[in-house]
Amino acid sequence: MRKFFLMITVAFSFMALNAQESEAWMVKMDAAKELARDSEKSILISFSGSDWCGNCMRLSKELFETEEFLAFAESELVLLNLDFPAKKANKLSDELTAQNDKLAEIYNKQGMFPLTLLVDERGKLLGKVTYPCASVEEYLQSITALIQ
Repeated sequence: MRKFFLMITVAFSFMALNAQESEAWMVKMDAAKELARDSEKSILISFSGSDWCGNCMRLSKELFETEEFLAFAESELVLLNLDFPAKKANKLSDELTAQNDKLAEIYNKQGMFPLTLLVDERGKLLGKVTYPCASVEEYLQSITALIQ
């Protein structure tokens, strides 16, 4: 019986993950830059409040979880999620908190959520990705325009 409850708990915890907590998303800028350099891709940075920002959750569900976005991202982008959770249970490590705060000072001084930016492999800002948008296609077009 204990094993059954453990299996149910694990299953529900995986179901609760949003797209930005998947393996497709990185959480460390240095690793994202290295991968972007090696793969010759741009980095899509998402500033999110995973446990308090309704628009962040909607962006994740409506765009980041779609097959179209994931296929595009796999070939064109390195995905970096900079999360700012509010709940104590979702607290990040001190290292990630410090990194995210530092990157917010550089890229998100106004503290906007959600905020999605495109940077090159050195971290140079290429532009802000428009959201909300009418469709996944429109979102991907705005990313493509910034890459070019």
